[in-house]
Amino acid sequence: MPITDWPVSERPREKLLQAGAATLSDAELLAVFLRVGAAGKTALDLSRELIGSFGSLTQLFAADPARLAEVKGMGQAKFAQLLVVPELARRALAESLRTPRPLGTSRAVRDYLRLTLSQLSHETFHCLYLDTHHRLIASEELFRGSLRQTRVYPREVARQALFHNAAGVIVAHNHPGGAAEPSRGDVATTRRLARALGTLDIDLLDHYIVAGNAVYSFAEHDLMPAPEVPPSARHHTP
Repeated sequence: MPITDWPVSERPREKLLQAGAATLSDAELLAVFLRVGAAGKTALDLSRELIGSFGSLTQLFAADPARLAEVKGMGQAKFAQLLVVPELARRALAESLRTPRPLGTSRAVRDYLRLTLSQLSHETFHCLYLDTHHRLIASEELFRGSLRQTRVYPREVARQALFHNAAGVIVAHNHPGGAAEPSRGDVATTRRLARALGTLDIDLLDHYIVAGNAVYSFAEHDLMPAPEVPPSARHHTP
């Protein structure tokens, strides 16, 4: 039975308009977005099949095009629609990071990094460059590595920070298939980065590790190295 023949209270779009998006299931929200299903399937049927096949919305949006093409009713148009969702979310979160707020404790940072890094199959090292008010200037993938190792060069991080005229930097990397916990190498890398940036009067504010939906903050676990020169004394003139 087509959705238009359902009782109004059960139609996803009408429920959305009457009761708000929070009242809809993942499948119902996806059905509203896809709008139409396929031969013999309503949009809700197709949505349920997609989420059931891939396990979650996150995995669906990160799915390989070849796997999506195997689902009856998923043509290029619908695949293009799915690609738009996480990109719009990333851009919206990036805009929120450009507002004056203490980014080291911002939920938007976690959400942005989770969207950007969580579904990658390779290791990557990401930098957020901030101005003196801790607003986002630029977000860049600086290094990319294998599943086991990403080689990070503090000099390159510092060079890009100078290029963007950044006052602060937040760095992040992912652990594909692993846990969101730092290794001894991660801790050592953080110290080297803090030292390299500190010599340029640039603060390393935090280091995040992303593994799936989990995000680990060095700052929240008191693992950020103390600056070798107190910030209040950096501009002191004898």
